[in-house]
Amino acid sequence: QVQLVESGGGLVQPGGSLRLSCAASGSFFRLNTMNWYRQAPGTQRELVAGSTSDGSTNYADSVKGRFTISRDNAKNTVYLQMNSLKPEDTAVYYCNTRFAGTHYWGKGTLIIVSS
Repeated sequence: QVQLVESGGGLVQPGGSLRLSCAASGSFFRLNTMNWYRQAPGTQRELVAGSTSDGSTNYADSVKGRFTISRDNAKNTVYLQMNSLKPEDTAVYYCNTRFAGTHYWGKGTLIIVSS
């Protein structure tokens, strides 16, 4: 059973920073690509950042240079460091992975960027 639990959301002012964490259960972690998605009200869920098992990363154009994804395989945890936050970053952020052909999602954590 794969379980993903996000934490670290909250209210932050424009220009501020937050770090999200996603703790994963199971021994699959070090072999899997781990992703962060987000969904703002009235929009589709979009990929924000991904981290492959070989250490490669990818980012949405809208967050390049501001967000950094990292992982600690010993702790089965993936992080999303978010800097220079903008109001348009406001969304529910979800941790995601795919295992044995099935996508797994956390429950999400809400980020509100507002003054």
